[in-house]
Amino acid sequence: MDTEAIHEELDKRAAEVADQVVAWRHHLHQHPELSNREVNTARLVADQLRALGLDEVRTGIAGHGVVGVLRGGAPGERVVALRADMDALPVRDACGADFASEVVDADYPGGPFPVSHACGHDCHTAALLGAATVLAGVRDRLPGTVLFVFQPAEEGPPVTERGGARAMVEAGAFDDPVPTMAFGLHVTPHPKGYVGYRVGNQYGASTLVRIVVTGKQTHGSTPWEGVDPMPAVGAVLTGIGQLYRQVSAFDPVTVSIGHVEDVGRFNIVGQTVTLWGTVRCAVESDMARVQQRLTTLAEHSAAAFGATATVEYLQPVPPVRNSGPWVEAGLPTFRRVVGPERVVETGATLGYDDVSELVGRFGGLYVMLGVQDATLDASGRPVPVAGGRGLVTNHNPHFYADDGTLVTGVRLHAHVAYDHLAGTLVPSDAA
Repeated sequence: MDTEAIHEELDKRAAEVADQVVAWRHHLHQHPELSNREVNTARLVADQLRALGLDEVRTGIAGHGVVGVLRGGAPGERVVALRADMDALPVRDACGADFASEVVDADYPGGPFPVSHACGHDCHTAALLGAATVLAGVRDRLPGTVLFVFQPAEEGPPVTERGGARAMVEAGAFDDPVPTMAFGLHVTPHPKGYVGYRVGNQYGASTLVRIVVTGKQTHGSTPWEGVDPMPAVGAVLTGIGQLYRQVSAFDPVTVSIGHVEDVGRFNIVGQTVTLWGTVRCAVESDMARVQQRLTTLAEHSAAAFGATATVEYLQPVPPVRNSGPWVEAGLPTFRRVVGPERVVETGATLGYDDVSELVGRFGGLYVMLGVQDATLDASGRPVPVAGGRGLVTNHNPHFYADDGTLVTGVRLHAHVAYDHLAGTLVPSDAA
């Protein structure tokens, strides 16, 4: 079978599995699980992979990670790792669909939390299951090996736990066989069926930050007998807004505090206040500088009010970087799958994705898949179409994804896998 014929076969099989992919997505959306708690999601994935008769289905990797191994029947040494993340968010579901989540996790650290797939990982998991179905059906013509990687804890595990892509690497998930390419995609509020790519950093570097400001507890009627940590916290929060002026304005950074915890009562000056947040940098080399300045700000602000501060940086994630040669190699595949007019270059974002742990180690690509009622304006930015559901960003309770785009995700995975194994999707410096 020639290359054109195998591509047509992949598309035919993707169309045949499209309804099942939508059904998987609806089930996953209705039964979401938080990071490091993906028990039932992993079970569903493993059961489906076993039903396909893969050579191996490895489970329990770095928590609830699953890797399916499909060895092709044609000669070839390349190994492509197709990755999907499985975890949901502590965000209520307001998407309005009849399969919306009503799950509440009462036991998760810091909870109880409403749980939903407000980032679209249900779409990623369902699409990769579809791709596994497609590729298993043509295994005799695959010149190499495919790893179907279903990753837990992409959103970050609880701070007392380990998890995510780096934990899967450290657990040996990619030791045998070693990938020669990693590929992943992320659904985004771009026009339905569009593929967005970027040469260079697609996503930024990220780290979780925990700042603990400690004073001395006392009664609210006698504040002079204690040390109130609240004024120091206020100074830290105000000062964070000026940190951007201390690094180059041409390379964006953000420091965002998303959660504040205090210990006390309305009439008690508490002992400690804890700030939880995130640091994002478009350029990874800025991270150390921002961290040093944030630490100085917290420690000195606390000292000015007679308090102390400790700053910890946790769960670092490197940026997702698509190299020029890999993008050049991948564009013909993307354009074949969705059409040249639907493959567009996007701007950088300060979002993060720990697929960077795989792309950075093994080479490969990470792209955006548009799933919303949008079009592109004259500057190439997505804008809502009249009469549609609007544009809703990931992590918003109202985030939605069009079911009809899922088959495009299936086709992207399948075509990328075959093209890499066949030697046509390989960067020029590695051919």
